[in-house]
Amino acid sequence: MAHVISSDCISCGSCAGECPVEAISQGDEHYIIDADACIDCASCTEVCPVGAISQE
Repeated sequence: MAHVISSDCISCGSCAGECPVEAISQGDEHYIIDADACIDCASCTEVCPVGAISQE
């Protein structure tokens, strides 16, 4: 199950740097996760300062 980033994202970029498969990129309004590339490791959830990342 992939992770998703909510609109609470402040676009700090912390999550993108932690993703081992580079599934996270800057979207139009906030960072987004490519569900097909996400390996569900949860590395991104641990570094998000606002808790904007959760399982889909």
